Amino acid sequence: VQLQASGGGLVQAGGSLRLSCAASGRTFNNYHVGWFRQAPGKERECIAAINRGGTSTYYPDPVRGRFTISRDNAKNTVYLQMNSLKPEDTAVYYCAAGKSFDISWSQYDYRGQGTQVTVSS
Repeated sequence: VQLQASGGGLVQAGGSLRLSCAASGRTFNNYHVGWFRQAPGKERECIAAINRGGTSTYYPDPVRGRFTISRDNAKNTVYLQMNSLKPEDTAVYYCAAGKSFDISWSQYDYRGQGTQVTVSS
């Protein structure tokens, strides 16, 4: 599976962005998908995950209620809608796909390149 993340950019605090993760190469609906982010000097963290069928999701406390993950298997795409953005959301955002519904980067078999999100105060 090849993954292409897009949609990052510069936004003011309180604004919104929608990231997309487009997949190609294999049957996308066989895979769970996670969104991760890594800020400078910090470890990469999972900020959203969705299972194969889109019926189960995960969010950690810092983003719950602000971020929404969804998927359109017909379009081989997973989305991350990010609302009420804060400066601390500034990071490089990555998507990953794998056979495990997990929050650990190492458990995902396929990883996309990152897209930069910068939130100004």
